Amino acid sequence: MTNKWKQGVAALLFAATLAACSPQNQGPKLFVMDCGSLTLKNIAGFGLTNDDTPVRTLFVPCYLIQHKGKSMLWEAGLPLDFVGAGKVDLAALPGAYVEYAVSLVDQLAGVDITPADVDYIALSHLHFDHIGAANLFAGATWLVQRSEHEVAFGERANPAFVPQYYSALEAAETQVLDGDHDVFGDGKVRLISLPGHTPGHMALALDMQETGKLVLSGDLYHFKRSRELKSVPVFNHDVEDTHSSMDKLETLLAETGASLWIEHDMELARTLKKAPDFYQ
Repeated sequence: MTNKWKQGVAALLFAATLAACSPQNQGPKLFVMDCGSLTLKNIAGFGLTNDDTPVRTLFVPCYLIQHKGKSMLWEAGLPLDFVGAGKVDLAALPGAYVEYAVSLVDQLAGVDITPADVDYIALSHLHFDHIGAANLFAGATWLVQRSEHEVAFGERANPAFVPQYYSALEAAETQVLDGDHDVFGDGKVRLISLPGHTPGHMALALDMQETGKLVLSGDLYHFKRSRELKSVPVFNHDVEDTHSSMDKLETLLAETGASLWIEHDMELARTLKKAPDFYQ
């Protein structure tokens, strides 16, 4: 082998190494943000009895995913009206209150991201504790299931939705989905259609380099006991669809070996790294 040939091979290997190390070729990064909490006196509405679990406080998360030079917000947390207000009682839920200490916007700023920098926004569904800052991301492309989009606005709005917190998305560039969706085209960040809780409810499946395969549950399950008992909240859109979605998710987890994060699980949340730290 001549020196010239050796140099050529070395150059190719070096270029391949650089390409492999490039952010474009690495798995996604996941930033977890604390977008509040919801404390309940009575959990009977979740298809559980108050004796089924002692848990009464639900974590309300937001997540930022960065991959291939782009970013996606998954979940938008509680309404920003609650930030810094301490315990705020919810009139619609006697004995329930929310707390929200540091806004999503400030937490994003901690990783040098503004709402205008976000390329995609995807929400598991349009209940109030998942859409609180959504209007700030109307410059992003909204990824939404057709069945959720069809009941999102105006007179046709689902009565469980609060359009004032996501109304700006009506004018956003929108990618309407009919089932599972590969966000970046490489299988690393996938939206999983799991209707039932709402018409177009979704979960998020990630395939990360170090953390491995992970699914963020949306609200398919609210509590660990919800999963164990396959309990269905009384406010779910469709019981049969919910059970079918539970079966679909459990099959996905079994086939891929992915871990499941129940998004509202406060016990889990306390163990997670929060932004500016991240998973990859």
